[in-house]
Amino acid sequence: MQLTRRDWLALAAALPSAARALAADAVDDTVARASDAIRGYSAEGFHRTATEVDRASADRLLALAQATGAAPRLEPFDLSRVDPVAQFVEIDGRRIEGLVMFDAPFTTADGVAGAIGGADADRPIAFTRIPPTGEAALRAIRTRSRHRAIVAATMGGQPGLCPVNAAWFSAPFGPPVLQVSGEHADVLERAAAGGSTVRVVAHATRQPATAFNVVADVAGSRPELAPVCVMTPRSGWHANASERGGGLVCWLEALRAAASARAARRVRFVASSGHELGHLGLRAYLDRNGTIAHDAVAWVHFGANIGASTGAVGMTASDAALTRDATTALARYQLDGIRQSAAAQVGGEAATIDRAGGRFVSLIGQNGWFHNPRDLWPDAVDIRTVARFARATADLVVALATTTS
Repeated sequence: MQLTRRDWLALAAALPSAARALAADAVDDTVARASDAIRGYSAEGFHRTATEVDRASADRLLALAQATGAAPRLEPFDLSRVDPVAQFVEIDGRRIEGLVMFDAPFTTADGVAGAIGGADADRPIAFTRIPPTGEAALRAIRTRSRHRAIVAATMGGQPGLCPVNAAWFSAPFGPPVLQVSGEHADVLERAAAGGSTVRVVAHATRQPATAFNVVADVAGSRPELAPVCVMTPRSGWHANASERGGGLVCWLEALRAAASARAARRVRFVASSGHELGHLGLRAYLDRNGTIAHDAVAWVHFGANIGASTGAVGMTASDAALTRDATTALARYQLDGIRQSAAAQVGGEAATIDRAGGRFVSLIGQNGWFHNPRDLWPDAVDIRTVARFARATADLVVALATTTS
């Protein structure tokens, strides 16, 4: 007998005590795999797209995916990789190291010099503060800027250089931008108030390179049915153990569940590189697969900070039916207090699916270590919360793949 999606999700609600016991056992079983996955991911290093670390990370994720019983593969895509050369601002004889903005032009090796002022000041160099989620706000400053360069202090939840994603990587614009740690914000603010002369070097080159998505297809018994798609990014700034680790665990556990379920619908999985560069990997995947963004019966998006030790996870779904299905699956694992947002507030890769008119459920959390160099295993991760989300979303993916209507 094949269960419908409604039957599958109703089973836990009908047997609460038994369901809770089974859920607890499943979480316990998942913790060790989750710990191994995130520990290894954190140890790999700086997960910037198309670097040696990124390729090694793809190979390791491929091996972990093979261990689920699925048949994953690597899919390449090409890009023009940014290779920083020299990145700093000199002020009063002091050098402050930083990071170039990857979707802006670069300076020469000599950089540019001049008086520094606020973003609205009529001086050659501009200074601003920006959070690591501030792509849109920084874009507004860059678009109207007539400065020779901008210095942006990144104001993360913890001290450290917390880069802003390069959302317009494929179409660089504005003046060169140097990002520096927020710890230097007050020094630069005083310099801007006094119009001090500074030198900004944001020198980098671009090289042809190849990055890889890790993908897998799990066949269903009804190939004529639209597939379920499961996605998570796997690249980003620094080691990003809690930013990306929870999503990778959820992705692997959903793959493990789908591979053993023999459900009606095919389930397609993509763990994409290029997240911090305007979602290059997902875009490459969609380009290869026609109208799948719209045609899939649903996309499950494992976004940032699932199970981070410093913040709660929120959920956004495209419609009431998916909200109900996801809420039911989460409640079985005592995740029934999750914050819900309207579909219009969707972020990350799920926004691409939304723009294509596709259906989706997206999980994205908050995190004091977001984009921070100290986002490391184990301190930044709540591993049991990761495991609970992984089990709940694996159940959700199988339930979605089981329905035939």
